Amino acid sequence: MNAVIGILESSWHMFLESSIYMLFGFFCAGLIYAYVKTEMIGKYLGKGKIRSVFLSALIGVPMPLCSCGVVPAAAGLKKQGANNGATLSFLISTPETGVDSIPLTYALMDPLMAVIRPVVAFISAVTAGLFENFTDKKISSEQPASQTQVTGFCSITPKSSRQKSNYITSSKIFAGLKYAFIDLLGDIGKWFLAGIFIAGLISYYMPDNLIESYLGNNFLAMIVMLITGIPMYVCATSSTPIAAALILKGLNPGAALVFLLAGPATNIASLSMVYKLLGKKALMIYLFSISACAILFGFVTDFLYNWLSISAKASTGTASELIPMQVELVAAIILSILLVNAIIREYRTPAACTCTNT
Repeated sequence: MNAVIGILESSWHMFLESSIYMLFGFFCAGLIYAYVKTEMIGKYLGKGKIRSVFLSALIGVPMPLCSCGVVPAAAGLKKQGANNGATLSFLISTPETGVDSIPLTYALMDPLMAVIRPVVAFISAVTAGLFENFTDKKISSEQPASQTQVTGFCSITPKSSRQKSNYITSSKIFAGLKYAFIDLLGDIGKWFLAGIFIAGLISYYMPDNLIESYLGNNFLAMIVMLITGIPMYVCATSSTPIAAALILKGLNPGAALVFLLAGPATNIASLSMVYKLLGKKALMIYLFSISACAILFGFVTDFLYNWLSISAKASTGTASELIPMQVELVAAIILSILLVNAIIREYRTPAACTCTNT
């Protein structure tokens, strides 16, 4: 019984710290859904070997899609005429970070990691996209986009809650908030709770000296996190509390970054998607770029923390101390109610991880 109470206390503490940042992140996700049209995005990603890759990576960074939701979204962009490099770039930058996970990283970890994470996700995506385009002899610098259009954001969302275009036009903000706090929260919420619970398990059961004893070598720690993260199905949101808990137990920030990048971007769904849609070469570029950039910038991250004399362990979670306890408690209650509502709605309504085609 003491163990259960200890795990729940650790999980609740992390949930309390992150709630207000989660609400803010989902609010931003709703605004993006309401005002950004993916049919306008697709036509800019088919021309040019370089520009299309940079644009797709830039678009993917704030996009609130998990590892599953990005698969049909990338397929839709490919059908719209996006070249292979742009598609690959979008597949990497989108699940590795997002407008929902960036505030959460700030809350549970620290401001430096909240900046490093999306920047490295962008660089990883650009690296893979450029590598793919410049090794693809069939690509044309003026490749025309097809007429197939995909509207809306892709996620595991109930069909009944997808908004008609005329409704979005008349009430964009309401439609966006409904998508964010019902559809998207139902999709990500259960994984976020799973991440919070795993973080509680790590905080309670893992001895403080375990990581320092066995993963004291920073490079070895990064390799272990890479091997652990690649097959794991974990979204950017749920990976954040796990990484924060590991840092509190002594994991170096570079290894934590490796987990934050590799975990959300690589799983069976995304790997099979890359192989079937773009081919074996693209899959190898995909895995190599994610792994190489994660390890490289893991070392850069460790260097920055040492150079700036920042202790990742000491600074983890300090940003949340700026928020009064009463505000955190109200936010936690609101988020709890929204989570229960979104998850119940998801299980009551058949879901489909597909795009809405027109």
